[in-house]
Order: sequence, then C-alpha cells, then structure tokens
Amino acid sequence: MHLQPRPGIAWPSPRLRELNHVVRALLGLDDDTAVVIRQLVRDEAGQPPLQTVVSVLPMEGEPHRWVLHRPAEQITEHELRAALLGHGPR
Repeated sequence: MHLQPRPGIAWPSPRLRELNHVVRALLGLDDDTAVVIRQLVRDEAGQPPLQTVVSVLPMEGEPHRWVLHRPAEQITEHELRAALLGHGPR
C-alpha cells in the first residue's frame, strides 16, 4: 500500500482546522496534545481513493490513530464522534 498527501490542497484547509477543533472538544484534549489530521490519496485498487487520518499525540501516554475512508469535506461530526468514541471504523 502506498499513501501520499493529497495534491493541490492548501494546508491547513478550513475543513481540516474545523475537524481538529471537533476532535479536541470530543476528546477533551489539552493544549499540550497534538492533533494531526491529514487527507491521503490511496493508489490501491478496490480502496476508496481518498481517506482522512486523525492522529492524537499526547505528551505522555500512547498515541491514537483513526482512519476514515472519506474525504474530510464529507465527514460529519456524527461520523467523527462515532469513530473517535469507538462506535465506528478505525
């Protein structure tokens, strides 16, 4: 599998910033915890062409990562909540 950043998107996009704020609020994260949200293009046959990866990197403790198989523009707050809180795909 080969993943690469999505071309042609200014970083960070307003939607990715918005999702970052939602992740912080849903998980009750402090300012010392990094939240990284990236959109990656997949070149694997039979897989969605674009996925959104959410990574939470606390100063102490284990990092967490969720993969949503949709572009960030299509991810709803409900879908994000379900994924982060264990009721959706990882």
